[in-house]
Amino acid sequence: MANCNGESDAVLGSHVKRQKLIIDTDPGIDDSMAIFMAFQSPELEILGLTTIFGNVSTEDATRNALLLCEFAGFPGVPVAEGSPEPLKGGWPRVADFIHGSDGLGNVFLPPPKVEKIEKSASEFLVDKVSEYPGEVSVLALGPLTNLALAIKRDSSFASKVKDVVILGGAFFALGNVNPAAEANIYGDPEAADVVFTSGANIVVVGINITTQVKFTDADLLELRESKGKYAQVISDMCKFYRDWHVKSDGVYGIFLHDPVSFVALVRPDLFTYKKGVVRVETQGICVGHTLMDQGLKIWNTGNPWTGYSPISVAWTVNVEEVHNYIRTLLMKPESNGM
Repeated sequence: MANCNGESDAVLGSHVKRQKLIIDTDPGIDDSMAIFMAFQSPELEILGLTTIFGNVSTEDATRNALLLCEFAGFPGVPVAEGSPEPLKGGWPRVADFIHGSDGLGNVFLPPPKVEKIEKSASEFLVDKVSEYPGEVSVLALGPLTNLALAIKRDSSFASKVKDVVILGGAFFALGNVNPAAEANIYGDPEAADVVFTSGANIVVVGINITTQVKFTDADLLELRESKGKYAQVISDMCKFYRDWHVKSDGVYGIFLHDPVSFVALVRPDLFTYKKGVVRVETQGICVGHTLMDQGLKIWNTGNPWTGYSPISVAWTVNVEEVHNYIRTLLMKPESNGM
């Protein structure tokens, strides 16, 4: 029997227990890279993708998620559409100036032939985590609205999910929306605060970590010239993304935000972490700011950080090893057994 990643049980061996994964995503160019990396990882069982606004609208994120599954050869992977707006309502912030009007670097792929499932993203998350308590990991690559809605829908969700690896925040570093905030957290700060204080087993990878790992122009050229299964389409997407990095950051290449977060899921040993309670500012000029109590001081009185479970915040990264891991997966010709 073949699994959703195309590998046969005989190839993987009956003794191998694959990690169940849901990717909550707003694809997005670097999201697409991370999703392709997941499809190239036979140790993962991808239960589905859930979609959210961020790099594009939620509706466009759903279209792109369906396209990516289809393009990768896995059209049967369920895609559940998430919230079209943040918890507090209103129009979401959409970063089309970074990812193009289609979210994929203006490559304008044909529309998908498959359709989203009827369940909402929060329903899908709750149902899968309830079906496999303690077994499902969630890789959250966009604003955290769907996860917050899942927590509100089912009070046991936080205790039943195996872990949640989040791309978000800027810990003791500048943001990328403004000096105070990183884009995913800024997109729905109320949702982020709900998730961070939920008691779930959470790992957060901030842009203070992800901006340390880059593909230079030379790396992008090597990717294009490789025989990687998805190398050509990724290279086409990255042209727009690379040009924005030059204009915005003076970087001749691209930051690998989402791929680095994916590596934190599958190779946590390539990072070090600090544990502490994280809260998110939800008003004022510092909306979206993430601040961790590092436990360096004993507070004489309670404060808004008191009484919540600590989470793991990525603190250092083995830049060379993470870069090599991403490079190897993106240049991998085919998944095992395909």
